[in-house]
Amino acid sequence: MEKFTLGQEKMRPAVVDPYSSKIELACNGSREDLDPYEPAKHRPVETSTSSLGALAHLLKASLGSGVLAMPLAFKNAGLLVGSIGTIVIGFICAHTIHILVKTSQQLCAEVKKPCLGYADTCDLVFQNGPKSVRRLAPFVRELADWALAVTHIGACCVYIVVVAESFKQVSDYYGGPSWSVTIYCGLTLVILLPLTQITKLKYLVPFSALANFVWLASICISVYYCLRDPPPVSSRSLATSISGIPSFISTSLFAMEGIGVVMPIENEMIKPHKFLGCPGVLNTAMTAVVALYGFVGFSGYLSFGEDVRGSLTLNLPRDEILAQAAKLLVACVMILSYALIFYVPVDVAWRRISDRIPSSSHRWALALLRFIGCLLTVGLASAIPKLELFMELVGAICLSVMGLTLPAVIETVWKWDKDLGRYNVVLIKNLIIVIFSLIAMVSGVTFAIMTLLENL
Repeated sequence: MEKFTLGQEKMRPAVVDPYSSKIELACNGSREDLDPYEPAKHRPVETSTSSLGALAHLLKASLGSGVLAMPLAFKNAGLLVGSIGTIVIGFICAHTIHILVKTSQQLCAEVKKPCLGYADTCDLVFQNGPKSVRRLAPFVRELADWALAVTHIGACCVYIVVVAESFKQVSDYYGGPSWSVTIYCGLTLVILLPLTQITKLKYLVPFSALANFVWLASICISVYYCLRDPPPVSSRSLATSISGIPSFISTSLFAMEGIGVVMPIENEMIKPHKFLGCPGVLNTAMTAVVALYGFVGFSGYLSFGEDVRGSLTLNLPRDEILAQAAKLLVACVMILSYALIFYVPVDVAWRRISDRIPSSSHRWALALLRFIGCLLTVGLASAIPKLELFMELVGAICLSVMGLTLPAVIETVWKWDKDLGRYNVVLIKNLIIVIFSLIAMVSGVTFAIMTLLENL
């Protein structure tokens, strides 16, 4: 006989009714559907980039031509202001990348998408935002796409001018024809026209790998000349006039902002949650980038002073073979880099016109688009062969919008009905970023145009 105490109930084993379980699953969905959606588990099998690989890709993308432009930025700000400003600009860039990626990851979980690109994130955030802004989704998507395209077109122009000036310096020293930079810009078409007709990136991979080693060698040679016999720090300005700050900000944004490549790298990661966090891929990469950019900017301006150019290699001695080799190496790297970044604006334009062209004519139409695009960039570089001007304009207009304004706006819209923080701290913080971006854009463009008019 079983004994029971007062207040106790007899415990019976749980009975599972298979039929009732089936009914529950039929009504509420599968057990997988009941679990929170994890985007990383639904990414394609081709997604296989480790955290270390993502760090390498991000460093490779960030350490581009901009690193050799940092001495010019320091010239506009001074040694002390430039050092502090580099840290501040680096922090702002890292923060805007962080909020963009975090918003994209949260959006993926809500709309059940494995991954999203930059323009896709902007579009879907507005589509799922407050009703009053949903109609702006197509406009924001177009703005993001074309800001990315114009940024890369500007970078193409910068590369062309660097190549032209590098070859001109070497040619002048060795008794070549005394042509202008404009003519040398036009001559780049001999290489760029056939190179840009390569439609498959896999054919450029071997050249890209070689270019990475060549680029590293060029930076090392440039730093060697900066440190070989530097003047005392007291010989350079610690701070310049306030009129140089817009140019410093624009050039620094051009150099450091790598937001265009962030989403593709994060989308390829096996463990995307490790992209953010501490230390995380983003924080590690940006710390290394800020440290290297600050070092090159400081030592470059200290060594060459007010004569520093938009690419540090253009300041290297003309009577030494090692310096001349560095200029030619940088020119070769720029040509290969041009072929890679040229894919972005072509892709943006092609996606908008391909549906209007018969499929039988796609091959020739794409070839014509690449031909016209190459002529356009070389034409712009030839018309305004001012390296420093292109850097300032691209940084002021495109990267202010794409790298600062849009991420701040996207996070605000995404959190509008969710959580803007205590005392709306997220809204206030993003408003400050947008105001800073607009000031940098307006002032940067103004001073760039004034510089252009003075040199006409």
